[in-house]
Amino acid sequence: MLLEICANSLQSAINAQKAGAQRIELCENLEQGGTTPSYGLLAQTRKHLNIKINVLIRPRSGDFLYSDLEYQVIQDDIRMAKQLGADGVVCGILLPNGDVDVERTKILVELSKPMSFTFHRAFDFTNDPFKALEDIISIGADRILTSGQQPTAIQGLHLIWDLIKTAKGRIIIMPGSGVKAENIEYLTETGATELHMSGTDLVESGMTFRKPGMTLGNPNGDYCLIESNIKKIKSALDIISRQ
Repeated sequence: MLLEICANSLQSAINAQKAGAQRIELCENLEQGGTTPSYGLLAQTRKHLNIKINVLIRPRSGDFLYSDLEYQVIQDDIRMAKQLGADGVVCGILLPNGDVDVERTKILVELSKPMSFTFHRAFDFTNDPFKALEDIISIGADRILTSGQQPTAIQGLHLIWDLIKTAKGRIIIMPGSGVKAENIEYLTETGATELHMSGTDLVESGMTFRKPGMTLGNPNGDYCLIESNIKKIKSALDIISRQ
């Protein structure tokens, strides 16, 4: 079973590789569900990593209904990912009614080639998961990242199970969200062949001077960093290896 780590920084990506993960999903702004990483972050990550790198292509936080201008940004970011040697992209677009935007997403799948294409958790906001599954298969995507349309994959376990059965190997269903060593065994029983986790911890900033009364509104505080934890990833990998 392949374990993909959601890495929100160069250090997180390096930690994921050190821990033994086979692939990362590179992003920024993890606390907002993730957005597209910068050119510099992707370039440096490719320089330091030998494992596969999938790149989140999401131009902003919020919903997955994108304007024509945002759609152009998405296409340019996919070209950037290809230029910098990414192995895959992670993206998804919806229509106002909650259906998958088949027409525009199919264009993105074609643009991404030869990189792989993961339809991300926009899937969890669709109005009918089984219709969305068939639509995503029809456009040629390689996998779906999903929490089973619940806040965490454990809560969405039954739908994940049904999606894997319905897919019948036509597409990879990759459970993600809230995945950790303590619950990963339940997810392996679904028949999933890939899992997605962040395995993060809050790391205290090295700043010794801290401006009293000043904040940028970070929910974790302005002097804490979110970083992938090697021990947490190794613990999950140990459990997977015993299955």
